Amino acid sequence: MTERFKPSVTVAAVIEQDGRYLLVEELTRDGLLLNNPAGHLEQAESAIDAVKREVLEETARPFTPDAFLGVYMSRFLRPDRGDDVTYVRLAFTGRVGDQIPGRPFDEPIQRTLWLTLDEIRASRDRHRSPLILQCIEDHAAGRRLPLEAVAAHPSLYAPRAWPH
Repeated sequence: MTERFKPSVTVAAVIEQDGRYLLVEELTRDGLLLNNPAGHLEQAESAIDAVKREVLEETARPFTPDAFLGVYMSRFLRPDRGDDVTYVRLAFTGRVGDQIPGRPFDEPIQRTLWLTLDEIRASRDRHRSPLILQCIEDHAAGRRLPLEAVAAHPSLYAPRAWPH
């Protein structure tokens, strides 16, 4: 029997304010790269709770999601390191509050930036994922789905033993 395929599930926030989008600059194995505030979904955490947590950790700003942008998938290969990862990204849009004074960013995050769509398009060679621009382009085009499109069953927080 072959091993079950397990994609990496992430959440991301597309945050626009006055014609600029909030991105983070993070230190990776490949240098300083740009990303949406984003990260991995954790056990017993809804996607909405995860995106709020990730934005706070990476930007030191509270995030209030107001719409779901969609589900995005990409695949990342790095044969020299044996990496072959499929990412499933749940993208949200919403508003951020003011940066919390004295709150540090997660360790790989170096700084936050507010960039125009044209600046983001021009910096594709520094994007950590091809999904960054795709999510932002969808936002700019007006895509919005209700937050209710992403449901979390109560068993997520209080699982029952199987079978029952």
